[in-house]
Amino acid sequence: HPLQVLLIFAKEDNQSNGFWWACDRAGYRCNIAWTPESALECFLDKHQEIIVIDHRNSRYFDAEDICRSIRAVEPSEHTVILAVVPRISADQEETSVLPLLDAGFDRQFMENSSVTACYNELVQIEHGEVRSQFKLRACNAVFTALDHCQEAVEITSEDHVIQYVNPAFEQMMGYCKGELIGKELTELPKSDKNCADLLDNINTFIKKGKEWQGVYYARRKSGDSIQQHVKITPVIGQGGKIRHFVSLKRLHCTNENNKQVLYFFHVIIFIAFKSNSYKCKNRRKDSVDVKSITSQSSDAPSLQTRRYSSMARIHSMTIEAPITKVINIINAAQENSPITVAEALDRVLEILRTTELYSPQLGTKDEDPHTSDLVGGLMTDGLRRLSGNEYVFSKNVNLSHSHLPVPNTINDVPPCIAQLLDNEETWDFNIFELEAVTNKRPLVYLGLKVFARFGVSEFLNCSEVTLRAWLQVIEANYHSSNSYHNSTHAADVLHATAFFLGKERVKGSLDHLDEVAALIAATIHDVDHPGRTNSFLCNAGSELAVLYNDTAVLESHHTALAFQLTTKDSKCNIFKNIDRNRYRTLRQAIIDMVLATEMTKHFEHVNKFVNSINKPMAPEETSPHSEGSDTECTANIKNFPDNQTLIKRMMIKCADVANPCRPLELCIEWAGRISEEYFAQTDEEKRQGLPVVMPVFDRNTCSIPKSQISFIDYFITDMFDAWDAFAHLPVLMQHLANNYKHWKTLDDLKCKSLRLPSEN
Repeated sequence: HPLQVLLIFAKEDNQSNGFWWACDRAGYRCNIAWTPESALECFLDKHQEIIVIDHRNSRYFDAEDICRSIRAVEPSEHTVILAVVPRISADQEETSVLPLLDAGFDRQFMENSSVTACYNELVQIEHGEVRSQFKLRACNAVFTALDHCQEAVEITSEDHVIQYVNPAFEQMMGYCKGELIGKELTELPKSDKNCADLLDNINTFIKKGKEWQGVYYARRKSGDSIQQHVKITPVIGQGGKIRHFVSLKRLHCTNENNKQVLYFFHVIIFIAFKSNSYKCKNRRKDSVDVKSITSQSSDAPSLQTRRYSSMARIHSMTIEAPITKVINIINAAQENSPITVAEALDRVLEILRTTELYSPQLGTKDEDPHTSDLVGGLMTDGLRRLSGNEYVFSKNVNLSHSHLPVPNTINDVPPCIAQLLDNEETWDFNIFELEAVTNKRPLVYLGLKVFARFGVSEFLNCSEVTLRAWLQVIEANYHSSNSYHNSTHAADVLHATAFFLGKERVKGSLDHLDEVAALIAATIHDVDHPGRTNSFLCNAGSELAVLYNDTAVLESHHTALAFQLTTKDSKCNIFKNIDRNRYRTLRQAIIDMVLATEMTKHFEHVNKFVNSINKPMAPEETSPHSEGSDTECTANIKNFPDNQTLIKRMMIKCADVANPCRPLELCIEWAGRISEEYFAQTDEEKRQGLPVVMPVFDRNTCSIPKSQISFIDYFITDMFDAWDAFAHLPVLMQHLANNYKHWKTLDDLKCKSLRLPSEN
C-alpha cells in the first residue's frame, strides 16, 4: 500500500506546499490538518506512517504538545514524526535536538520549501525509519504465532534473565507471565532429579554458541517435577555476541505413548512415499545466513564453532527430499523408546537408506532464470530434436606419449616447477601458476608429486616410468582448447581430492585402495571433454549420446575412454601388475566416483551423505564428551562399505565444483573460464538451430555474478555445509563466504562482469 503522510500546519505556506507536492511526486497519500484536534482525529482514523509537524512558530499551536498527544495513543508506536524547525543564520548556534526527542519527535527538518528537499527527506525516512518500523510491526505476527504455539517457549537475556514466556510455558510450568519476567533462572526452584553437572554442561555448550538439546527435569510452581525435552538455541546479536537464549520445551514422550506414536509414523511414511507434490523451497529468501553473522564478529570463529555451524545447518537443509523428513521423524522417535521398538526402527532406517528415495522433486524456478538455466543445463539430458542433426567429436583419441618431454622421475623436475609444487599440500595452491610454467601441462607434474605422496606406485606395483607415461597419455586427451574443461581443471580437482584425503576424519574413514581410486578418478574424471554439456550432446544427437542412451553421457565416456587408454598399451598400463580381484574392486570404485560427478543425481548424493554420515554422527559432535570420538566415528564408517562409498562420492563431487571455495582471485578466474565455455555452447546452439539449454549464458547479456550466486545458492552451500561438518574445512568455508560477498556486491551494483570496472 502507498505510504500515508499527515501534515500538521497552522496555515498554508510555501513549506506546507513543498511537502504536499513532495508527497505527490513520491506517490504517497497525503492529508493535512490545521488544528491539533483535527490532527489527532485524522491520525486515529488513518494511522499514517509519517507525520510532519510545523515547529517554526508557537504562536498558533504548541508542536511539542501535539506530538505528545499523538504519542499517547497506541497506533503511534510505529509512526515517524518529523519536526519542521526554523532556519538559523550563519552566526547563530544550532540548538540541541534533545527537547524534540523528549517530546516524541524522531527527526528534525530545517525549514526548506524546495519540493526536491522535502521529497528527499521523505524518501530517506521511508527507506530508513519507516522500513524498520514495518519490520517491527511484523514482530506482532511472530508473537501471535508464539502465543498460539503448542511448544513452551522461553526467551532469556545473555545473563539468563527471563524476558518472554508464551502461554504454553505458563500452562506447563504453572506460573503467570508476571511472576517470571525479569527474574533470573537461578531464582526459580530446581528439580533434584537431574545429574549434578547437567546445568554446567548445558551452560558450557550454549556459552560457546552451540545449540543444546536433551532431556531435563523442571520443577513446576506446584513443586512437581516434570520431564521435558528441551532445545536451547543461542541468538547472536549486537557486536556479534550472544544476546539471547531461546528455549523450546515440550513434555517428554513416555513409553505409554509409543503405540500411538508408531501409528502416526506409519501414516506419515505412507503420505511421504505417495506424495508427488513436494517442491523445493525457495532458496535463501528471508533466511538467516550463519556465515554472514559469523563473518561480522570481531573475533575469528574457532574450528569447533565452524564445525557446529555447518552441523547445525545440516538439520535445516533448504533442499530436502520427502524421505529425509521421514528419517528425521524416525530418528526423533528412537529417543527413549523401548529397546524392541528402537531396534525395529533401526531396521527401518537401514532399509530406507539403501533405496533410491533421496532425490527431491525440483519445482520450476521461473523467478530466477539463472538458477532455472543451471538446473536445466546441468541436471537434465536435454530436449530431443527431430531434425536428426548430429554433433560428432572431431578430436581423435591420442595414444601417443613419446613426443611430450616430461621428467624421468619426480626428482628430475625444473626448479621453477619444483618450487611451485612445494606448496601443493595447501588449499591456496595456485594451479594457474603451475599451468603457466608447465605450458598448459600441469596434470603430469602435479600428478607425479601427489601420487608419490600417497604411495600410488607402490600400491599398484608399477614403476614411476609407467605412471608417468599414463599421466602423459591422460593429459594428452584433455582438450587444451576448452576454456574450462581442460587438464588444468583435472589438476585442480586432483589437488582438491588430495587435500581432502589429508583431513584426519577422511583419512581415517578410507582404506589405501579408496585413496588410490579417488586420485585416479580425479585425474580422469573429465578426459576428452568436448566443452559442451550432456544436454547439448543429447539435443545434437551425438554419437556418444546415442551410445550411452542419453544417460550420464560424458561421465560414462570419461571412464570408458580412460580404461581404454590405460589397458591398450602396456607402457602406460598402471593396472597390469595387480591381481584380478583388486583390479575389479579398484575399477568399480573409480567408475562409481566419476559417475557421481554427473549432476542429475546431485541431491540424491548429498541427501544420502547427510542422512547416513552427518546425522548419525551429530550426537557425538554435540556430546560434551566428544573429544577423541573421531577414531570411533571413522571405525564405525569403515565397518560399512556403503558409507565409504558415500564419502568418496561426496569428496570428488566437492573437489569437482570447489571453485567458489578457492581464494578470490582463483575463484574469479574459474568463473570467467566456465562462463566462456557456456557462452561458446550458446553460440554453437544458435548456429546449429539447437535448443538453447542455458539462455542466460548469452555473452552479450549474461550477468556472471548472478550466475555464480545462483550456482552457490542452489548447488554449493548445502553440499559444502555437509562436507565441512564431516571433514572440518574452515578455510574453504571462509573463502566461500568471502567469494559470495564479492558476487553479491557486484550484483547489487548491477555489474555483470567478474570485477568492478575500477578493479579491471
